[in-house]
Amino acid sequence: MSSLLIENLVIVGSGPAGYTAAIYAARANIKPLLITGFEKGGISGGQLMTTTFVENFPGFPNGIMGPELMDLIKAQALRWGTSLIEEDAEEIDLGQHPFFIKTSTQAIKSQSLIIATGASANKLNLPNEKFFWSKGISACAICDGATPQFRNEELAVVGGGDSACEEAVYLTKYGSHVHLLVRSAQLRASAAMADRVLVNPQITIHYETELIDIEGDVWLKTLKIRNNVSNTIQSINVKGLFYAIGHTPNTDLINHQIETNSNGYIITKPGRPETSLEGVFAAGDVADSEWRQGVTAAGSGCKAALAAERWLSKNNLTSLIKRSPLEPATSKAQNIITTTEKDFQSDSIWQKGSYALRKLYHESTIPLLVIYTSSNCGPCHVLKPQIKRVLEELEGKAQAVEIDIEIDQEIAKQAGVNGTPTIQLFLLKELKHQWKGVKQRSEFKNVISKLIQN
Repeated sequence: MSSLLIENLVIVGSGPAGYTAAIYAARANIKPLLITGFEKGGISGGQLMTTTFVENFPGFPNGIMGPELMDLIKAQALRWGTSLIEEDAEEIDLGQHPFFIKTSTQAIKSQSLIIATGASANKLNLPNEKFFWSKGISACAICDGATPQFRNEELAVVGGGDSACEEAVYLTKYGSHVHLLVRSAQLRASAAMADRVLVNPQITIHYETELIDIEGDVWLKTLKIRNNVSNTIQSINVKGLFYAIGHTPNTDLINHQIETNSNGYIITKPGRPETSLEGVFAAGDVADSEWRQGVTAAGSGCKAALAAERWLSKNNLTSLIKRSPLEPATSKAQNIITTTEKDFQSDSIWQKGSYALRKLYHESTIPLLVIYTSSNCGPCHVLKPQIKRVLEELEGKAQAVEIDIEIDQEIAKQAGVNGTPTIQLFLLKELKHQWKGVKQRSEFKNVISKLIQN
């Protein structure tokens, strides 16, 4: 390992904290390396990737979708020269300096480290929870709420905070009615968010209520709930259940190496990002059990980068880059428009919409990926660039069509899609493979490559 290049700064985590830290460090010519995460600890991009309208982030007077906001912050970090490793960090050794970090495929040494790994959504661990996961149960209403199985059906959300209230309101766009199951006698949400729930006739709040089990056959049908005051048990018929019951900090990688509190959150100096170990800084929800906002996470990422820069300079550990040209190129948005008969191209590796799907399904002689997404789906924002890279590496030997399940509802229903992202792989009109959720890029490439070789 002695021959490894030593980075100035490695940032582990890719939410508002991680990417903001990267922006500040990159502008200071430190050239940070950011490990985005992939499957562990939730979705790459953080909790805003599973949020609908963000109305309290400064600079967006009309609000902005969570995934769109994270795409913009990521683009800003990349524009200033941040390097990304889009993998999980699997090991961090703080017992040596430079610090050692191992990802799925790489080993890295770094003079300094910012931990911005965020927090993961909690589950209830009910008896039938595992069986009905993705068969009616989801931890992301924003990702899955628009799927055909939930449309015009009664749905339920568990929780009483801002996330639960936001998801309940969001689901009224699709479901016939939403039941909000709250364990306490009142909502914990902010006044503005609670008001939206209280005045919505499509939402029924069940206070002092606990979910005790889930029933159904191949799909969720019934919730068993208990009123904790009367101790009575009753059933609610729903087709969808969405969890919004808090988070646990993602600190497994640094267990017992730096100080954490009794709930697992990293302890930092009051109002500062320094941890109990010199050269290691923490930012975002992994060190914040109280505020847990996108804007506070971004602010803490700023502080962590500035503190890391000062620490590196003080200890003469910085290897600055020389930027040429001084001003980076302008970041350009990459929006895929729906393909029409006029602009359809039979050899394009990526197109969108029902027209392209019909043409390629019937006419393509090479592997065809059909990628079911929705505009608010955070995991879809993570997945699409990964698949595009695979198709580019395959040099035109496979193609993809993106289907927005909100625009092409019937196509999604006929395909049996019950969540996004869903990816179906066809060859000569025959379904060869199906994936649900975000997977490693190598998994897609290996399966497609075998089809090409055969």
